[in-house]
Amino acid sequence: MDITMKERAVGALMGAFIGEALGVGPHWYYDIEALRKDYGSWIDDYTAPKEGRYHDGLKPGDLSQQGDLIRLVAELLVSKNGYSTDEFCQMMDEKYLKTLDGTPMGGPGGYTSQSMRHLWKRRIKEHANWDEVASVADTTEALERNIPLAIFYANDFRQLSQTIASNTALTQSDNLVGSLSVAYNAVLAMLIRGEPLDENIGIKLMAEVKKGTLPFHAVTGDGLKPPERGKMANPNEGLFASPDALLSPGYMALAAKDNDIKIEPAWKVSLVYGMPCAIYHMLPAVYYLSARYHNDFEKGILHAINGGGQNQVRAMLTGALIGAQVGINGIPSRLINGLTDNRALLKLANELSLQL
Repeated sequence: MDITMKERAVGALMGAFIGEALGVGPHWYYDIEALRKDYGSWIDDYTAPKEGRYHDGLKPGDLSQQGDLIRLVAELLVSKNGYSTDEFCQMMDEKYLKTLDGTPMGGPGGYTSQSMRHLWKRRIKEHANWDEVASVADTTEALERNIPLAIFYANDFRQLSQTIASNTALTQSDNLVGSLSVAYNAVLAMLIRGEPLDENIGIKLMAEVKKGTLPFHAVTGDGLKPPERGKMANPNEGLFASPDALLSPGYMALAAKDNDIKIEPAWKVSLVYGMPCAIYHMLPAVYYLSARYHNDFEKGILHAINGGGQNQVRAMLTGALIGAQVGINGIPSRLINGLTDNRALLKLANELSLQL
């Protein structure tokens, strides 16, 4: 049965929400034995955080702070029928930053990320302009909140890349973080379009670079062949110095189907690529799980959660990519129904997909 773009788009956003909420309880256990002691040998549903943990006070199925921000961005896109920097900054000032206090454990949903604490300090305490508030945080924070943008602009790579690059730069100044954030959301858009997450996805994304719709530098010829002797390189050098962020997902996908490469059980991908929060630990594991379990949402997202460490983000990003591949009807109803405020979230996801 064919899956429509709208079903894939709804699946992507709901998959992100589900992954975020699944991580509320077992978030940031770097000791796997401690994780198993608190939550058993296999986490397969929403859980509450233990007393004193990062999201203490939330209930099973609740979204934490980053999930709330993703929701705010999706609501902004729906209400304004698109993105503008001014409207995003106004929303952040009026609806988000006022709920924080600048401390790691302040604000709704418990933990506040590094880049958001820096933003609060610069905007609220020091009254800096928006073009002066970005930090060097190397996390996936901006990438996560841009998932709704990837869905909204899935049919327009030029608009998607320009918008996400600009939005990311508001809070994260590292150009490499920007390139990885744009690349992940370009992959998500490809999956919403119905392209498979396989070893060829990087080549397809490179074709967009050659067309000038993705702002990455490229010197190779078609199919990554050597450039022609005596011919100038692509005059569009792009915003990002290297296209490798677009190529790496294909290698993770290739590893996932290579019988000589075994990560068993799959949750141990977190040990292979690393448990910490940095974007360069997160994305390889996310791409691997999303390719390996391309047609099994539940297995993919639960292996992401059970790997410990920054499992909330691992599950959120995996949930979006697998959700885009299986569509909303491929997500188990129990995981949708277990989300707090699930009807409103599903309505929002459907509204966001209307432009596709």
